[in-house]
Amino acid sequence: MILASTIDFTLPLADPVLKFLLILLIILAAPLLLNKLRIPHLLGLIIAGAIIGPHGFNLVLRDSSIILSGTAGLLYIMFLAGLEIDMGDFKRNSAKSLIFGMYTFLIPMALGTIIGIWVLKFSVLTSILLASMFASHTLIAYPIISKLGISKNNAVSITVGGTMITDTLALLVLTIIVGMATGQVNDMFWIRLGVSIVVFTLIVLLGFPFIGRWFFKHVHDNISQYIFVLVMVFLGSFLAQLAGMEAIIGAFLSGLALNRLIPQSSPLMNRVEFVGNAIFIPFFLLSVGMLIDYRAFFTSFDTIKVGLIMIIVATVAKYIAAWLTQKTFRLSVDQRSVIFGLSNAQAAATLAAVLVGYNVIIGTTPEGEPIRLLNESVLNGTILMILVTCTIASFAAQKGAHNIAAQESSDEEINKGDRSEHILIPVSNEETVEELVNLSLAIKSPHNKNGLYALKVIDNHSSDEKILKQSRKVLQTAVNTAAATDTRMKELLRYDLSVSNAIASVVKEREITDMVLGLHKERDIPADFLGHIVESVLAASSVSTFIYKPVQPIATVKRHLIIVPELAEKEIGFNQIINRLWNVVQNTGAKTVFYGSETTLNVLKKLLAKKSREITYTEFSDWDDFLIVFRDIKPDDTMWIILSRKEGLSYAPIMARIPKYLNKYFQANNFVLAYPIQAGMNESTRYLT
Repeated sequence: MILASTIDFTLPLADPVLKFLLILLIILAAPLLLNKLRIPHLLGLIIAGAIIGPHGFNLVLRDSSIILSGTAGLLYIMFLAGLEIDMGDFKRNSAKSLIFGMYTFLIPMALGTIIGIWVLKFSVLTSILLASMFASHTLIAYPIISKLGISKNNAVSITVGGTMITDTLALLVLTIIVGMATGQVNDMFWIRLGVSIVVFTLIVLLGFPFIGRWFFKHVHDNISQYIFVLVMVFLGSFLAQLAGMEAIIGAFLSGLALNRLIPQSSPLMNRVEFVGNAIFIPFFLLSVGMLIDYRAFFTSFDTIKVGLIMIIVATVAKYIAAWLTQKTFRLSVDQRSVIFGLSNAQAAATLAAVLVGYNVIIGTTPEGEPIRLLNESVLNGTILMILVTCTIASFAAQKGAHNIAAQESSDEEINKGDRSEHILIPVSNEETVEELVNLSLAIKSPHNKNGLYALKVIDNHSSDEKILKQSRKVLQTAVNTAAATDTRMKELLRYDLSVSNAIASVVKEREITDMVLGLHKERDIPADFLGHIVESVLAASSVSTFIYKPVQPIATVKRHLIIVPELAEKEIGFNQIINRLWNVVQNTGAKTVFYGSETTLNVLKKLLAKKSREITYTEFSDWDDFLIVFRDIKPDDTMWIILSRKEGLSYAPIMARIPKYLNKYFQANNFVLAYPIQAGMNESTRYLT
C-alpha cells in the first residue's frame, strides 16, 4: 500500500504518475479554454510549456522523457504532412513547390546574410548560418490545417512541398558551414554527402513502398499495422541522420513513401491521425514551450536586440516569399495567409541549427573563453523568435484556413443539394466483410458519416442459436471496421425465406443508392453468371451495385484498370458510377487506366478534366476480343468492369462470357463488377448524384 505521505510533491515533479497526469490535464484543458478566446490551441500548449517548464514555475523538467516525446511529435508532424498530401496535386504542383521553396529559401538567406554582416557585425560563416535558420521552418500549424480538412488545398500542397526543399537546403547549409568552420570540408566530404543523400532517398522512396505493400498484404492485425507505420517513420528518420541530414526530412519522405498505402478513409489513417493529435504532437509543443526563458530577455540588451532583429527578418522574409507565391500563381489572400502561416513558424530545424552552431568552438579569447560559431545572444534570441513566429503563424494559418474551409464547405453543400447517399453492404462471410466495408468507405463521399448499412439475412425457418451468434459477429465486425474511421454503420438483421427478397426490401425501405456485394476469395464465379441471388438482386433493384472479389487489401493496389462498355455514357447512372470510382482512386492514390470506345473516352476526359490523378485512356471497343485487356494486367492491379443489366442501353451479349474470362485469367487480382443505375427500373434513380 502506498501512503500519500510517501509521494514526493517537491518541485520539479519527480513522480512519473503525477508528472504525466499534469501534462495530460494541460493537453485536455488547453483547447477547451483557448477556443473561447479564439486562440489556437497550438499556441496555448507552447505557452503552457513555458509556464510549467524549468524557466517558469519549474513544475516539470525538460528531461530525456520530454525530449523523446517531443522529438517523436516533431517527426509525426512531418510524417503526417507527407502522408496526407494529395499525391496528384503534389506532382501537379511540383514546379510550384520548387518555385516557392526557392522563394522561401533564397529571400531569407539573402536578407539574413546581409543583416548578419552589416547590422549584427557577425563573420561571414556565422551570418550565413544565421540566415539558414531564417530559411528553414517547421509546419507547426499543420494540425490546424488538417483539423479543418483543407490539407488537399493547392496552397497547402505547394507549401508542404516547398518546406521539404527549403528545410533540406537549410540543413545542408548547416552541415557545410559547420564542416568549413571545423576544417572538415574536402573532396571526400562532398562525395560522401552526395552519395549518402542519393542512397537514402532511393531506399525510402523505392524500398519503403515495396516493404509496406508486402506487409499490408500479409498482416491484417490493426495494432501490428500501426506499429509498422511507426517503425517506418523512425527508420526513415534514422536513415536521414546516417545520410548527414536532419531526421525531419526522413520522416517527411516516409510519409510520401507510404502515402498511397494508407487511404484517407481507412481505419489505419484514422488511428495514425488520432494518436498523433492526441499524444505525440501536444508533447512536442509543450517541449518547445519549455525552452523559453523569459529571464534572458531582461538580463541582456544584446539578447533583446538580436532577438528582435531575428524576428523581423524571419517574418518579413517569409511574408515576402508568401506574397510572391500568391502573385506568381494567382492564389487568393486566404491561401497566402495559409502559406505564410505554415512557413513562418521557426522551431525544429531552427533549434537544431542554433544548438549545433552554439556547440561549435572556432577559437578562444585572450582570456581563454571559447568563441562559438553562434553566441549566447543568438541562442536566447532564437528562443524568442520561436515563440513569436509560432504565435504569428498560428493566427495567420487559422484565419486563412477557416475562410478556405468555410468556402469549400459552402461549395460542397451547393453540389450536394438535397440528395442523400445510402450504401448497403449485405454480409455473410467473416473473411471478406472487412474488405467489403473498406471498399464501401472508399466509394462513399467524404461528407457521408452516417449512410452505411450492413445487412445479414437469416433463413426464416432457422432457429439455430449458433447461426444467430455467427450472424451478429459478422455484423459487429462490419460495424467496428466502419467505426474505426469515425463512420457510423447501422446493422440490420433480417429473417426471410429469400435472401434476394430481403435485400430488395431493404433497398426500398432505406432508400439505398449504392450496394456492395462480395464473392468469397476462394470461390469461382459459377457458370450461370453470378448465381441466382445476385441475379435476382440486380433484376429487382437498379441502384448502383458493386460486386467485389477481394484478393488483396484495396489500399495496396497500384493501378485501377476500368473497362467501360460502349454507350455506357448514355446510361442514367453513368456519372454516379464514375464519381464512386473516382472516390476510390482519390482514397487509394493509385494510377488509373480507362478502356473504352473513342466516344466514351472523350466523355470521360471532359468529366475528369480537372482531376489531378495520373489517368491513362486506352481505346478499346471490341469486347469480342476482351482478352486483349488481360495482356496489360500486372500484379497489384484491380480490374473494374462496368456492366449492364439486360435490356440496358450498354448491354452486349459478350458480357455473359466475362465470368469465364475472370475465372481463367484473373484469379490472382482483385476485380469489381459495377452495374450503374439504369432507366426504366424503378424510382430509385432519383438518388442519382
